[in-house]
Amino acid sequence: MRTIRIMDETRASVIGDHVEVAETSLRRLVGLLGRRGIEPGGGLWIRPSSGIHTFGMSFPIDVIGLDKELNVVRLWNRIVPYRITALSWRMCSALELPAGRIAEAGVQLGDRLRVVPGASHE
Repeated sequence: MRTIRIMDETRASVIGDHVEVAETSLRRLVGLLGRRGIEPGGGLWIRPSSGIHTFGMSFPIDVIGLDKELNVVRLWNRIVPYRITALSWRMCSALELPAGRIAEAGVQLGDRLRVVPGASHE
């Protein structure tokens, strides 16, 4: 599976350095199901997406909603299992991260993110 690095250009920081990309129907359907968590630096970028759910998951996650220019338009902190977010028509993709990562990275509404292709887990 393709991995990328996600940078917060506004804050000049790394949000995730080995984020998986879910851009096929099957990969978006499976998402994080069957995992025990997301390792530090990891995540899942779901595109396209206007909302997410945590049905069938066993751990909380943070979610960043992004518009088509990768501006942060929604933030959900520590979504617990068996929840669903509201749909956002401004949102074009969702970045699922370990719980607490939004606060750790200082991500705020309006921040602009950048994708760096070809990042790898070391």
